[in-house]
Amino acid sequence: MARRVLITGVQGFTGRYLAAELAAAGYEVFGLAHMPQAEPIPGVVAVHACDLNDAAGLAQVVDVVRPDMVAHLAAIAFVGHGDVDAIYRTNLIGSRNLLEALSRTATPPGAVLLASSANVYGNAAGGMLAETAPGAPANDYAVSKLSMEYMASLYQQRLPLTIVRPFNYTGRGQAESFLLPKIVNHVRRGAPLIELGNLHVARDFSDVRMVVQYYRRLLDQPSARGATFNVCSGLAYTLDEVLGMVRELSGHPFEVRVNPAFVRANEVKTLLGDRAKLIAAVGQADDIALRDTLAWMLADPAPV
Repeated sequence: MARRVLITGVQGFTGRYLAAELAAAGYEVFGLAHMPQAEPIPGVVAVHACDLNDAAGLAQVVDVVRPDMVAHLAAIAFVGHGDVDAIYRTNLIGSRNLLEALSRTATPPGAVLLASSANVYGNAAGGMLAETAPGAPANDYAVSKLSMEYMASLYQQRLPLTIVRPFNYTGRGQAESFLLPKIVNHVRRGAPLIELGNLHVARDFSDVRMVVQYYRRLLDQPSARGATFNVCSGLAYTLDEVLGMVRELSGHPFEVRVNPAFVRANEVKTLLGDRAKLIAAVGQADDIALRDTLAWMLADPAPV
């Protein structure tokens, strides 16, 4: 029988790609969403409606699906989200409700992947950040994710947990509130001017298709249980370098203006990940160069 996997946040950007990745690998994929959309998601058998803050509802979904594995992606993922209370309710309390439901089911899953964030490392001065780097969150989103990690440690004896700390990643279908889709959509519209924040921040950008490959491999790898992994490319690009790639690929000249309103007070200056531990655990997935990811996004904005 096909293994049953439950993806929370299945309607989100990453959830759709992970669903396609797991379905292609032979999983029977089920989803959890706050308010399921009318159109079906390719590769997903069924999407169950439930808020992460509905503990009783989560328990019911878990009992119905009886997942062999769980990928917990549901979260408020935008650093600049205006409702701080919602960030903590969803990312921390909602995650605890899910783990509690999973731990109390008659047949607990054999693997639970929890999506944290590389933002937990905070304002690192430079160099490659390994999983042993101390947490130094610089915003509420990062605090909520690091708090989720600490909370999850209370369930390590009851559930086979794997924590992932993805660095920045992108692809077709990502919301324009995120940096690279904002730039790409600006160019696709042929707009002459784009306003951005700090042009000198450096980020480790990955392709969402590579990220979900690693997520699938970690779910499949028993030795990954109880461990934390960076998911990243190991390369960092400044925003200036990204803008140069987009100009070259699109042939569209555009002016960039720094808007002080977009410069965050607690901006993380450099995020560069060390993925040696990840590759040692599951091997190296298909690397996709940032230039190729940008070309893919510029060619067609439609998601998977």
